Amino acid sequence: MKRQAGILMPISSLPSNQGIGDFGKHCYRIIDAMSKQHVHIWQILPLNPMGYGNSPYQPFSSFAGDEIYISVDTLADYGLLKQSSIRNYNKFCEYVDYEGVRQFKLPYLKKAYKTFKKYYQEFEEEYQTFCDSAHWLYNYAVFITLKKQNDMKNWLEWPMEQRNWIKDHAYSLKHLDDDIRYEMFLQFIFFKQWNDVKEYANAHDIEIMGDMPFYVGFDSADVWENQQDFLLDGDARPTVVAGVPPDYFSKTGQLWGNPIYNWRQMKKENYDFWMKRLAWNDQYFDIIRLDHFRAFDTYWVIPAQSTTAINGEWELGPAYDFFDKMFEKLPTIRIVVEDLGELRKQVGKLRDHYQLTGMNVAEFEMEVKLLKRPRKENVILYSTTHDNDTLEGYYLDLEANKKIALRRFFHNCGYDNRTFHELVIRYCMDSKADITIIPAWDILGLKKEGRMNTPGTIGSPNWEWKVKNLKEFYALLPQIGEWITASNRT
Repeated sequence: MKRQAGILMPISSLPSNQGIGDFGKHCYRIIDAMSKQHVHIWQILPLNPMGYGNSPYQPFSSFAGDEIYISVDTLADYGLLKQSSIRNYNKFCEYVDYEGVRQFKLPYLKKAYKTFKKYYQEFEEEYQTFCDSAHWLYNYAVFITLKKQNDMKNWLEWPMEQRNWIKDHAYSLKHLDDDIRYEMFLQFIFFKQWNDVKEYANAHDIEIMGDMPFYVGFDSADVWENQQDFLLDGDARPTVVAGVPPDYFSKTGQLWGNPIYNWRQMKKENYDFWMKRLAWNDQYFDIIRLDHFRAFDTYWVIPAQSTTAINGEWELGPAYDFFDKMFEKLPTIRIVVEDLGELRKQVGKLRDHYQLTGMNVAEFEMEVKLLKRPRKENVILYSTTHDNDTLEGYYLDLEANKKIALRRFFHNCGYDNRTFHELVIRYCMDSKADITIIPAWDILGLKKEGRMNTPGTIGSPNWEWKVKNLKEFYALLPQIGEWITASNRT
């Protein structure tokens, strides 16, 4: 594998005229800037429709995209809006107001759909090609339409005839036909804009690393459509839920609440739901970071009525059988696996059997004895991830003697930088790891205000960090480029 460097910058964190990063001009500008400095991987967070707590890891669908990322300015380029009609919203804000952005964008998206219907023939071939390729599209459009009809309530709370439409199609959708087509239009536009961004990145020798959650949200089209593939009771409620036991992040563990897969049933179906999910993601990302890899070996099962993740037990996952099927079905798929935490040795054996690239996080290794350990090559080394405090935020909380010990170690390595984040970034670049990825908040040297997510907590300020502009980021990139060149990651 080539030695490479990448940057983690969520799409939502980019500047924009409408309060959240989108698929507009700043995507192309950051690609230009990264390309000039030998950055060859751009990692992002999941782009699926965000559910509970605006978390990209609790989406309403594993296949659909969240229309919040659609650039209304680009809709004007398509001729679906008049540029002069587009206003700004929270243009210089340094956090995302998700509900505010959704309400602001809604009239523009509705207007664009109205124009689209009028001039449909101009998009017909492209639209039909997309619809034919998206096997999930119509059922998702029905799901999200019914959800909006029911004030976004969980699908278990819908009227029974709507809830059961996915099984018997007895409920008439005729009066909702235009609403369903609107949702299909949004997905067409989402993937049209995203595909343009990806093609531009690839043309500039940058690969996009997407992020695929292991679990799906219960309140999703995934579970609604594939109820047989999850451990549910006779009323379609989860009998057990997902999470992890007490760990580095939480003394009571993390109670995620996602439904657990019915692996026995999935095996009978040759893991059809998973194969379709992976295949769809493989079309739109060059590399897929597969979250919570250890659950393919063993996963933590918690009784549905539990209020913490403490009282659970480990169950065996599908392991080799799953990955044999995956590589048989998708032989060219490129997977990076999140293999962090205290793992039994079988997880590493499963990873290495398929020569999958794993992950290390420098912030987890901030003991001199750990930093001195030899590092294997087939790994991505992160300074921090979206679940960590920033480097400077972490350093701020250290005791004085540990700060001194760490600085002495890095200076003995030959690094003369003053700031802690620069010392760690250089250490990561010079490591034996094949790939080094540095999040934007560490490049910027942000403290706690730059933290993206705190595991075990829900809602604001998680997932809200963004930059009002990229001026400082662009000013710092040439220095990053010099370190990339010096570490032979070009």
